[in-house]
Amino acid sequence: MIFTIFSFLFFCNLMGMIPFSFTVTSHIVVTLGLATMAFVGINIIGIKTHGFHALSFFLPSGAPIALAPLLVAIEVVSYSFRVVSLALRLFANMMSGHCLLKILAGFA
Repeated sequence: MIFTIFSFLFFCNLMGMIPFSFTVTSHIVVTLGLATMAFVGINIIGIKTHGFHALSFFLPSGAPIALAPLLVAIEVVSYSFRVVSLALRLFANMMSGHCLLKILAGFA
């Protein structure tokens, strides 16, 4: 899975180096799709490998039971926002590279 994502990103970015073409990963929809695909794939593999014990990291060991609903809610929200974080980071990196190249080309 990691090699497939790497290969896709590598070849898409190489195609972006061709003059008058664009990099697919500079669009937020593509990066959000990649992040969602990785998120779903990792969760499926985790549940398949460890069963539903893989979801036990939503409640840290030794936490009081009275705080369990609050802790689980906070952990689920923070875990699901990783998708948005991954997508925005890749998108921002690609856009900053494009902006830098356009500014340097403008100076030339």
